[in-house]
Amino acid sequence: MAAIVLVGAQWGDEGKGKATDILGGRVDYVVKPNGGNNAGHTVVVGDSKYELKLLPAGVLSPSATPVIGNGVVVNLEALFEEIDGLEARGADTSKLRISANAHLVAPYHQILDRVTERFLGKRAIGTTGRGIGPTYADKVSRVGIRAQDILDESILRQKIEAALVQKNQTLVKLYNRNAIDPDAMFDYFMSYAERLKPMIVDSVTMLNNALDEGKHVLMEGGQATMLDVDHGTYPFVTSSNPTSGGACVGAGIGPTRITSSLGIIKAYTTRVGAGPFPTELFDKWGEYLQTVGGEVGVNTGRKRRCGWYDSVLARYASQVNGFTDLFVTKLDVLTGIGEIPICVAYDVDGVRHDTMPMTQSEFHHAVPIYETMPAWDEDITGCRTFEDLPGKAQDYINRLEELSGCRISYIGVGPGRDQTIVLHDVLDN
Repeated sequence: MAAIVLVGAQWGDEGKGKATDILGGRVDYVVKPNGGNNAGHTVVVGDSKYELKLLPAGVLSPSATPVIGNGVVVNLEALFEEIDGLEARGADTSKLRISANAHLVAPYHQILDRVTERFLGKRAIGTTGRGIGPTYADKVSRVGIRAQDILDESILRQKIEAALVQKNQTLVKLYNRNAIDPDAMFDYFMSYAERLKPMIVDSVTMLNNALDEGKHVLMEGGQATMLDVDHGTYPFVTSSNPTSGGACVGAGIGPTRITSSLGIIKAYTTRVGAGPFPTELFDKWGEYLQTVGGEVGVNTGRKRRCGWYDSVLARYASQVNGFTDLFVTKLDVLTGIGEIPICVAYDVDGVRHDTMPMTQSEFHHAVPIYETMPAWDEDITGCRTFEDLPGKAQDYINRLEELSGCRISYIGVGPGRDQTIVLHDVLDN
């Protein structure tokens, strides 16, 4: 058996969907353990491109059962819109299962998300406005609504009424908005009940039984390490733990069962939304990476901020997640650019930092210390072995491995499923 955690090592958008899709064809279950429809994946299969938001990327792997884990917050409208879109294109989503303990996003969560961001003004966090944070807040405050509540109409109604007592006060008296009708909310959830009920399962028992039977389970984290609510660039983070430890909690699989922790990292760095970003570029190279790399958010349509590879971040992510392997994506984007800077450390007020600064203030003032390596001019999109790569591309990968504190096991040389060089297979770990 193998229990593999797949985690973003930067600020998200590293290519986790492609990695999941590649591995998903050889595993039995693909689990999404955290996040909601605020984290998108792009998967390219042949000539077809799929943009997934709430569903695990494994939904496109015919041999795998896709599972939305207990740590996910589920927007039912977005869920079924995505399912219908995939099925209209010929995909089979009938095996999708949803944890009974997964929390549900209500329309009032989205309203609160948007009005709060507007209220913060220049201090806004840069959320997607999809109600993810408020849903997690309700979960922690113990007034959330879970998938299993759909199975008991009396409980569902009670929970809605309890949740709206305070929220209506906040909406009316603080934000000058209309109160939410509890009956309307009840009807909203029940309108999806018949489609949802067959999908609801005891996911913890199902997944642990599968591991006991020698099957393979892949946990596909949303967002990324630097967006982790505990370990990321707080407060410019998401509301869950998109790290290896968070995947264990969000799937109900114990840490001693994890056989591999695979970090997904771009050959450069990107970020969507507000927050510090030491290697961010504001020159022609930032525009080049954005354009050639197609750096536009799957979920938001926002252009991604772009910068050079940050090995301080990579080392930090390797520590936090206990990575056994790295998957470097989009190496092909760096072809032909002359010289490639790599951030090897930070300068903070004249002091060199080879590790992540302790405080947010220090990180905000971090200035990257670079070393440079020559780029290659040859087209690498057809390379399928490490030896196929030009010598300068091999040197770049070897240097990233040396700086990042973890072996590099996969290299993406294009967006296609087959455009991947495999050095080590995590299913063999």
